[in-house]
Amino acid sequence: MQHIIDRFISYVTVDTESDPNSTTCPSTEKQWDLANKLVEELKQIGLEEVTIDENAYIMATVPSNVDHDVPTIGFIAHFDTSPDFTGANVKPQIVKDYDGGDIVLNKEQNIVLSPSYFKDLLQYKGQTLITTDGTTLLGADDKAGITEIVSAMEHLIKNPNIKHGKIRIGFTPDEEIGRGAHLFDVKKFGAEWAYTMDGSQIGELEYENFNAGYAKLTFSGKSVHPGYAKGKMINSILIANKFIKKLPKQEVPEQTTGYEGFFHVNHVTGSIEESTVDLIIRDHNMKKYEKRKKFIVKLADKINKKYAKQFGGPIVSCEIGDQYFNMREKVEPVMHIVDTAEQAMKDLGIKPLIKAIRGGTDGSQLSYMGLPCPNIFAGGHNFHGKYEYVPVESIVKATDVIVRIAELTAENAKK
Repeated sequence: MQHIIDRFISYVTVDTESDPNSTTCPSTEKQWDLANKLVEELKQIGLEEVTIDENAYIMATVPSNVDHDVPTIGFIAHFDTSPDFTGANVKPQIVKDYDGGDIVLNKEQNIVLSPSYFKDLLQYKGQTLITTDGTTLLGADDKAGITEIVSAMEHLIKNPNIKHGKIRIGFTPDEEIGRGAHLFDVKKFGAEWAYTMDGSQIGELEYENFNAGYAKLTFSGKSVHPGYAKGKMINSILIANKFIKKLPKQEVPEQTTGYEGFFHVNHVTGSIEESTVDLIIRDHNMKKYEKRKKFIVKLADKINKKYAKQFGGPIVSCEIGDQYFNMREKVEPVMHIVDTAEQAMKDLGIKPLIKAIRGGTDGSQLSYMGLPCPNIFAGGHNFHGKYEYVPVESIVKATDVIVRIAELTAENAKK
C-alpha cells in the first residue's frame, strides 16, 4: 500500500493542467514533465516497446508469457488534469483509518470535507484516504488510473507465475479538454480491445456515455452613450441573458441524473458591443441529442428574427458541433469484454456497478476509432475540485482488477 501511495503522490504533485484555449498537443508544456517521468519509470520497471511520440502519447508492452494465442488487450489512462480548478502545487493529505467524521482540509480557510454533504465518504470508514489541502484539486482523475496501470504491470512483471497474453498500455494528454483520443494511434497500439481506468467509485463499470456537443453563441450589440441611448443602444449582454433564460430550467446538470440529458452554460463573457455564451449539450439518446442541437439553432434563429430589423441583420451567430458519441453502439457487439471485467470484479469480491457515464472518457472516442474501450473505476470522488479524494484501498483493488482481467483473458482464450 505504501508503494502505491508513494507512486500516486509522485504523480499528483506534478502540475499537468490542460488548456482548452491552446491549439498545441499537449495543450500545455507542463504535461511533458509527467509524461517524460512515466516513460523512464516504465523502462525501469521492465516494460518493453516503451515509446512517446511528438504529442506526448505514451505506449508500452508487457509481453505474453503463455504459449497459446491470446487477444492483445490494453489499459489506458490520461495524465492531464482538469482546467476547472487549479492543479498547481498539489499538497496531498493522508487520512489513515478514517473515522467517518468531518475532515478539515484547510483550517485557515475553513474548508471541510464532510460526510453530511458528501455521503459517499461513509463507505470508506476505516480506510486510508488521500485528500487535497483545500486549495487545489487532487488529480486522482486520472492519476489514480495511471497508478493502477503502472502498479499492475509491475506486479505482472515481478510475478511471471501469473499467466497472461500480450498487454499494451497507453497514457494520453488532454483528455479533460476532450482531445485525449484525437491523436491516439489505434493501429500502433495494436490491441483488440482496451479498458480506460477513469471511473469513480469502487465497482464502477461503464460502457455507455453521453453523446456530447458544444455550442458557442456570439451576440452583437450597439454601444451608445447611456444618456442618449433610447431607441439606439442594443445591449448584447441583455440579449445573451434572454437566450439563457429560454433554456429549459430543469434540463441543467444540477437538476438531472441517470439517463437525463442537459444543457450546461459553462462560460459567459460580455460587453455592450459583444457577448458570448458557451454551453455543452449532453444526452445518452442520439435522437434526443440531435433534437437538443436543433433547439439551440432554432432559439438563435428566433432571436435573430426578433432583432434583425432593429440591428440591421443577424444579431447572433451560432457555432455548434459534436465532441464524442455514446460508446454503447460499438461495445455491445463485443459484450464479452464487459463480461470479463465484471467477472474480474466478482472474483475479487467487488460488487460491479454497471451504469451509464454522465460524461465521457477517451474510451468513447477510441471505440469509434476501432478500439472498443469500456471504462473501469479508478477510485476517486468529487473530481475537478478541492473536495476531491481517493481511498487507497480502491486504488489497490483497481490494480487487482487489471491483473485479474489479464488472467481471465488468457484463461478464456485457452477454452
